[in-house]
Amino acid sequence: MIGGFSEEQIKRYSRNIILPEVGGKGQKKLLSSKVLCIGAGGLGSPLIEYLAAAGIGTLGIMDDDTVDLSNLQRQVIHGGNVGKHKVESAKQFVNNLNPDIQVNTYIERLNAHNVEDIFREYDIVVDCSDNFATRYLVNDACVLLDKPLSHGSIYRFEGQVTTIIPHKGPCYRCLFEHAPPPGMMPSCQQAGVLGVLPGIIGVIQATEVVKYLLGIGELLVGRLVYYDALNMSFDEIKMRWNKECPVCGEKPKITSIQEEIYAESCRIW
Repeated sequence: MIGGFSEEQIKRYSRNIILPEVGGKGQKKLLSSKVLCIGAGGLGSPLIEYLAAAGIGTLGIMDDDTVDLSNLQRQVIHGGNVGKHKVESAKQFVNNLNPDIQVNTYIERLNAHNVEDIFREYDIVVDCSDNFATRYLVNDACVLLDKPLSHGSIYRFEGQVTTIIPHKGPCYRCLFEHAPPPGMMPSCQQAGVLGVLPGIIGVIQATEVVKYLLGIGELLVGRLVYYDALNMSFDEIKMRWNKECPVCGEKPKITSIQEEIYAESCRIW
């Protein structure tokens, strides 16, 4: 052991360690960190791959779906595992890539009953989900539990990313207080998605997670990056704290996680 690292670890993480902003101290932070990924699909795949490669010590992966052949156009970590649970496929991928990583698997859907107990175990949560009910549940739970959150979403040729640090910047509801009416926004299955798009958005999310854990750089707090693949353009949208936000405002309406809010979140909010 040299400086708390094995010889294999020194070689594996050498390109991180030689960065003055990271160093051995920073790499140890990553190895002791715990990150929860909600969703192991298009966004979750690149996120999981790069966080595992970076040496995030514990990765929690939650998804109740199985791998379908149509997923492989963008969910690049699941090759050869059609029919297998995505979390088990992801765990297999991580174990092959980096044996340092502890992978906690949750073959279940996030809901009002399990969200708080699961979130408490992690340093930061990453939303890679594909539906509004989950996005609002993740946001609200993170605000109530004071957990940092990386949000990402994709649609056809477009993607967006922001980082939410509760009580230090606006939350997801500050920008999108209400979900669109049911049926207004088609899913990827209905509308399609460019296969390379989630790779870009997921890697930006991974970058934000690593920066947060290391305490370096400027996070996307109060800023939302919008990416248009057809025009190859990145735009930045300023997000402002909404004092009337139902979860982080001056007089919040949401003070606990209640199942009925998220079961019909697209209708209520």
